[in-house]
Amino acid sequence: MNIKIKLVKSLIGAKKDQIATAESLGLRKIGNTTVQPDNAQTRGKIRKISHLVEVAENA
Repeated sequence: MNIKIKLVKSLIGAKKDQIATAESLGLRKIGNTTVQPDNAQTRGKIRKISHLVEVAENA
């Protein structure tokens, strides 16, 4: 199972660790979308930047 993650808010003004987390998911600009595996590591990253992203579950 995979998770679709989309960056919906700017990384400008975000903390350095939040920017690094977004970039580790492949999100650099507003509107970028990535598909990641649904596992504990990905869920933790999403939780860290939850205020900046939208998440959609893919079956």
